[in-house]
Amino acid sequence: MKQTYTISVFSEDIVGLLNRVTIIFTRRHINIENIITSETEVKGIYRYTIVVTVEKERIEKIVKLIEKQVEVMKAFYHSDDEIISREIALYKVSSEAINQNEEFQRIINFYGAKIISISYDFVVVEKTSSEEKIKKLFQELEKFGILEFSRSGRVAITKPMKTLSNYLKEIEYNSKITIKTKNKHGKN
Repeated sequence: MKQTYTISVFSEDIVGLLNRVTIIFTRRHINIENIITSETEVKGIYRYTIVVTVEKERIEKIVKLIEKQVEVMKAFYHSDDEIISREIALYKVSSEAINQNEEFQRIINFYGAKIISISYDFVVVEKTSSEEKIKKLFQELEKFGILEFSRSGRVAITKPMKTLSNYLKEIEYNSKITIKTKNKHGKN
């Protein structure tokens, strides 16, 4: 059964790595629903947050393939109930909506959105929330004539408490053991 997964890929800032990671999905005919690259809490380490809808068996294989990329330190996948996520959306609507309609202000307040810019021709509304709530606000604002709409991809952190720093320490420890084992057996 297909479900939505959020993949977190950790690496240093390497030119071309994102392209190689996306090729893994392309070759398997898997659509990336959204992708974001950002810095992490560890200096010099970056996170690619990738959202896909696939079967569990496929996500497991994909994450293993991503981890085979030399520059990838670690990759994880999580279902929606294992993460806390948000998206940000900007809606541009005609300024007539705010000038002539009390319902517009009621909808903005109901959804906890903010008006961040008002000009003669248009109003820009900002909403930070889940994908579902962003889509619902879009549907509500359509009656006022949406002139432009932009939505970020998913920004997510995991609920499990093991931190990236701990994973990096494990990787370093395992690397040292591997090197000691190779040296012990006379291999370089």
